Amino acid sequence: MSVPTAALESSICAPLPVLGQDVTVPLVTGGEVTYAALDYAASAPALQRVWDDVAAYAPYYGSVHRGAGYLSQLSTDLFENSRRTVAEFLGCRADDQVVFTRSTTDSLNLLAAAIPADCQVFVYETEHHASLLPWRDAQVTYLNAPRTPAQAVESLERALADRDPYGPALVCVTGASNVTGELWPVKELAAAAHAHGARIVLDAAQLAPHHPVDIAELDVDWVAFSGHKLYAPFGSGVLAGRADWLQAAEPYLAGGGASRKVARRADGGVDVDWHTTAARHEAGSPNVIGVYSIASACKALTEAGFEGLVAREQELVGRVREGLAEVPEVQVLSLFGDDAPRVGVISFVVRGWNSSHFAAALSAEYGIGVRDGLFCAHPLVRTLLGSDPQDPGECGAPEAEPGERSLNAIRVSFGAGTPDEHIDRFLRAVSELVREGARWNYRTEDGRCVPDRGAAAQI
Repeated sequence: MSVPTAALESSICAPLPVLGQDVTVPLVTGGEVTYAALDYAASAPALQRVWDDVAAYAPYYGSVHRGAGYLSQLSTDLFENSRRTVAEFLGCRADDQVVFTRSTTDSLNLLAAAIPADCQVFVYETEHHASLLPWRDAQVTYLNAPRTPAQAVESLERALADRDPYGPALVCVTGASNVTGELWPVKELAAAAHAHGARIVLDAAQLAPHHPVDIAELDVDWVAFSGHKLYAPFGSGVLAGRADWLQAAEPYLAGGGASRKVARRADGGVDVDWHTTAARHEAGSPNVIGVYSIASACKALTEAGFEGLVAREQELVGRVREGLAEVPEVQVLSLFGDDAPRVGVISFVVRGWNSSHFAAALSAEYGIGVRDGLFCAHPLVRTLLGSDPQDPGECGAPEAEPGERSLNAIRVSFGAGTPDEHIDRFLRAVSELVREGARWNYRTEDGRCVPDRGAAAQI
């Protein structure tokens, strides 16, 4: 997959309005500054459009599907129309199902519970833990990190050709890395999977907010993504794609909504007739607000013009990479090399700095929010850092003190709502911290590097 040429040549969109653009935060050095949210890969801010749509609907909120009242009927229509909106956004095929879940993690765990008992799963070690870990009851083959897109396809083809016994198989792959932002060759991997009788699920958590995703065009069997990364942070997600394995599986959750008919048997037991639609895996009262927010975000991105949004983001990616390249102490992490197409997710380390210390200084001294750690992709980050698999380090809990080397990295991520000033401030801050050092002292507290209150650094 690559960034469309047409997108780069189209008119660049202005940043989309998001919540929190005017929020100010205190600096340890004194005063306040507008917060620069550059942690989109974890959770993107809500689009103003999404917030307005949800606020307009909120007074009409009601339980869906089984209520006779006006608000229930309205909410049911809203819920099912949202399903159709998401299907259109993803380019779903006529017989695909859209199942609403809590998140990408929930979606992939749902699929893991629905695969045939003898299914073999193939997953790269480069995946986010949401894609790497759900397959606990399956025979799993973990593929080594490829160093080129072609190598990714070749290693998958070899693994699929060598599988024994030859039965149902599933490939799980990311669309865009949550560590490097690099785009994976999804269409080529799908072709390789299908040529060897396997199916493929696309983890689009980092792809869908930054790049159009079309199930039919990519020829993938399923797509999973989260609302909170798609500018709709209200606790909902999506699993969309082929219906047969989902219809054949036991409901992901047993309860009301998933059951069509329940009756007592003469022997005292219970017979259940489960739905065969998406409702089969949506037991309980669904998150109507979360579902509607995803549909609202899908509409907002489509109406804004995805090509223009991609073009602007690519301009920001270029500026960040060029700015970081001017600081010799900065090493940007990459699997596929400098020329690989990528979304607005960039991870790096700084020579002579503990990554947690650097991220803390960006926040405390410049009002910039980034992320440090292993980004719930431990094997990938360890590979990129050239570390031993047994080296210490874990997500969100660096063990090194400020100034000591740590087994983690710094991630800056941005998207449709990022102002130019946030990028400019970030690049200036990186340069100043590397050149001049932190202006404050820091200490480790509960596994996090934090400012030592009242202890300015002696510069």
